[in-house]
Amino acid sequence: MDAKTMIETSDIPMYVPQHNEVDVFQMAFENQLPLMLKGPTGCGKTRFVTHMAEKLGRPLYTVACHDDLTAADLVGRYLIEGGQTVWRDGPLTRAVREGGICYLDEVVEARKDTTVVIHPLSDDRRQLPIDRTGELLQAPDDFMLVISYNPGYQNLLKGLKPSTRQRFVSLTFDYPKSETEQSIISKETGVDDFTVRQLVDLSNALRRLKDHDLEESVSTRLIVYTATLIKAGMDPIQACRAALIEPLSDDEEVVKALMEVVVAKLDVE
Repeated sequence: MDAKTMIETSDIPMYVPQHNEVDVFQMAFENQLPLMLKGPTGCGKTRFVTHMAEKLGRPLYTVACHDDLTAADLVGRYLIEGGQTVWRDGPLTRAVREGGICYLDEVVEARKDTTVVIHPLSDDRRQLPIDRTGELLQAPDDFMLVISYNPGYQNLLKGLKPSTRQRFVSLTFDYPKSETEQSIISKETGVDDFTVRQLVDLSNALRRLKDHDLEESVSTRLIVYTATLIKAGMDPIQACRAALIEPLSDDEEVVKALMEVVVAKLDVE
């Protein structure tokens, strides 16, 4: 199938829209606008981008940004292969050449020199300068730059500058509503409806806790993991501890307190 051909809906990774994010993404793509996704870890940002790339029939290059990620990691570098020096494109360059979607996940984790590369691609120039090869690539109409970050992790050292944020159309994500989240868990894991309701109700109860100094709350991803373990035969309490509670904190007292909520909630049910 040609990369530009729309694919069948049944082949598209499942994504349940929460608002108008599908329409916004599609319009941004059609009008050559870069897109920024904001929201907590595990709320579906990466799944959404994967879904949209398949829906639009475009190749997707996903980069998990980290402290050591540099502009060269995105653009490319010279490597020694077979005794010769050869240039190898990075994921951003490949996406520009092919007319694909480049998704920079948690972009604030990358080194600051990456913004030098991002800026000319995220304004009306839509260009990628490659200093090492002397090339100046013009992005085709079907290239799209998408970035994401978690505003909850922002601090003075790690945050997007206004000069970067204001180059992007923006969407804010949050954890799905209960009915939507139940539908997601059910379709992803095949767990029975009663267990799904239990897990989502429990997760919402944990999310309402404000006094345990947690960096992040329960994500939809963690609920899927928990339901998967239960489906495989693990005791529900133990599954909740392994996949829902332990990933949230290394503090034994915090884990103990959260497990009390788990036991109380499941016992009530």
